Amino acid sequence: MPVKRTDKTPMPVREPQLRAHDFEEVNEGYCFAHAMFEAERCLRCQDPVCTDGCPVRVPISDFMHAVAANDIPKAAEILRSANPLAAICGRVCPQESQCEMNCHMTKRFGPVAIGHLERYVSDWEMSQPMSDEVQEPWREEKVAIIGSGPSGLVCAGELGRMGYKVTVYEALHAPGGVLRYGIPEFRLPNSILDWEIKQLERLGVEFVNNVIIGKNITMDALFKEYGYAAVFIGTGAGLPKFMGIPGESLNGVYSANEFLTRINLMQAFEFPRAETPLKVGKRVAVIGSGNTAMDAVRSAMRLGAEHAMVVYRRSENEMTARVEEYEHAIEEGVEFHWLTNPIEVLGEDGWVTGLKCMRMELGEPDDSGRARPVPIEGSEFVFPVDNVVLSIGTRPTPLLVKTTPGLKTHSWGGLLGDEREVETSVHRVYAGGDAVTGAATVILAAGAGKRAAEAIHHEIQAEAA
Repeated sequence: MPVKRTDKTPMPVREPQLRAHDFEEVNEGYCFAHAMFEAERCLRCQDPVCTDGCPVRVPISDFMHAVAANDIPKAAEILRSANPLAAICGRVCPQESQCEMNCHMTKRFGPVAIGHLERYVSDWEMSQPMSDEVQEPWREEKVAIIGSGPSGLVCAGELGRMGYKVTVYEALHAPGGVLRYGIPEFRLPNSILDWEIKQLERLGVEFVNNVIIGKNITMDALFKEYGYAAVFIGTGAGLPKFMGIPGESLNGVYSANEFLTRINLMQAFEFPRAETPLKVGKRVAVIGSGNTAMDAVRSAMRLGAEHAMVVYRRSENEMTARVEEYEHAIEEGVEFHWLTNPIEVLGEDGWVTGLKCMRMELGEPDDSGRARPVPIEGSEFVFPVDNVVLSIGTRPTPLLVKTTPGLKTHSWGGLLGDEREVETSVHRVYAGGDAVTGAATVILAAGAGKRAAEAIHHEIQAEAA
């Protein structure tokens, strides 16, 4: 049975709560009135700590003032000048743990609904006519971006605004990186991602798909043969982790990465019209408790699973997913099994038939600061399942490192950076996002892309002076 929240922490108050498509559902005056009312709750702090909590440093106070004054075009301009992915971040950014958490209104009331207003204004912007005019770069230097995920897109957008000729190389057949293959359309429609990419193309950014840097083109060739002045690595962390338990090689076992990529990028739900199959049974177990686990289990339900469950070795309080995503999963009928650790995947004739688990109890905190799960002897039991989806984390792929002499990494595979975490051990090569930090959030990757663009611009101009 679906579980209810056991944690007594009060949920943020967001009344009146704006919906992303209010402007389509009701008359214009009604939705603008709601947006203005919510923006008027902003205290216009002299020291806007909400901006300090934003990795791309959106001037939130100015943005709120524009909305409160019913100047939606100005609000959209402010957003766009700070964040090339505003429409995306308004949907997937965890504002509750960043800008909204810092909002002074939380001392007595709920925070201003910054995320809802960002989404609302971005949706208004997308409803407006778009010019076909493309900005021509006015600087001589060219910059290559490896990977078209959030860090790469933001870095490309910032450099494009600065007048550089920017080329984004994407290994897959469509740009967007994890925004396209990792986040389901019910959370982030591809039409919105495509619109944001179109804005970058209007800045003169060029996208080249189906090219693997490190295989089709080496890093050295980007500088010597293609003439790039700098390179930014935003390849993410696409290598999935596995538990190393018996039965992981059975048919019906997927990493969350593969599971979501087959659905989101390869359109497996339309097989055989689409060429990629995906066998989803009636009973699906997803191992893990992050946002990716929620995306996987909710996708499984949409693909016909009658019993979709999340299995996690810690308790609800140690869950890493956003509360909003967790509550959506509960509303949709997802089952949650806390303090439950998988120890073996069972199967017959090469296919999954069950997931053997053990009950756990929580001990002292481990290095992550969360309570360590301790097995309860003799508590083994079996879930009958048709699929197991592993969502226990990812790490950067090693291909580029192996083919680029001098490119140093941490022991776990993340690229080593400077104090800003953007300049690598190779001159004029920068990096950001999950390729440096390991799997994190879209907005943190976007912030790294923005810092890298500033660092690239500073170094190119300093050497040219």
